Amino acid sequence: MNRRVLILGMGGHFGSVAARAFRAAGWNVDRYHRGTDMAVAARGVRWIINAMNPPNYHDWAHQIPQITSQVLSAARDSGASVMVPANVYVYGREPSPWRADTPHHPCSRKGRIRAKMEERYREHAAEGRSVVFLRAGDFVNPESPDTLLNRVVLKNVRKGRITAMGKPEAQRVYADLADLTQVAVSLADTADSLPGLLDLGYPGTRFSFREMADELAGQLGREIAIKRFPWTALLLASPVWELARELREMRYLYDMDHRIDGTDFEALFPDFEPKTLQRLVFEHLYMRGMKVVPDHGAKMSTQTSL
Repeated sequence: MNRRVLILGMGGHFGSVAARAFRAAGWNVDRYHRGTDMAVAARGVRWIINAMNPPNYHDWAHQIPQITSQVLSAARDSGASVMVPANVYVYGREPSPWRADTPHHPCSRKGRIRAKMEERYREHAAEGRSVVFLRAGDFVNPESPDTLLNRVVLKNVRKGRITAMGKPEAQRVYADLADLTQVAVSLADTADSLPGLLDLGYPGTRFSFREMADELAGQLGREIAIKRFPWTALLLASPVWELARELREMRYLYDMDHRIDGTDFEALFPDFEPKTLQRLVFEHLYMRGMKVVPDHGAKMSTQTSL
């Protein structure tokens, strides 16, 4: 059985962790180098994992369709199946829980770009080709300083506070990348046995900034305050700072309760248990060199999955 996979965007959040997970599972992992011929890179691979985004959040409207065209052309030429780590931007303000049949009503520029991208993959799947959308909420990874959780929310945790990017009580869905990429590896083993589209929602771990602050307080044994993110300052910066504009477009997601329906996922992975909020908090503190109070230390092993 062919166990070669081509990963696009291996330097990014999903791609880097996915490469590690596939290698650990015995797959041969090829890295795509941006700007080279993707069709040549895809020769002989079983899967193309498209985790590639425009560098530095630049020019999504032009680059995402271009990347999509390259992936679809390479998949047709090589016969490879395609897996895409999909997000929830396409749903806009549609009430959750979000499922594969939830209408796509994006309310942001990025959401509309992603919805058009997904439609092209759906058309590709309708031709009898295997396509997987592994759909998840915000990525978290205790190892990466560049996730929003590390870069913004937990930036000042040593000073006894976190930064809430929206309503502190809003419950949102998150995907630990070690968990999510294990799912990707499992899907790669079997999901191409039947052609067509698999749009699989990953329920992940759901919590609010308030619940995170409470869990941090319990593990650290001291009060953790919640500070609101300065969206007004970001608004002033967004005309000249692309990352600021990208964040501002997604502000609505931080103020609304949402979750991904796990029915289809649980049918495929009945024994899979995503990390709990307690575990996620512990791992993030551990990677920062911050000790938890003894009772929490007894409950959580220092043997992390990192």
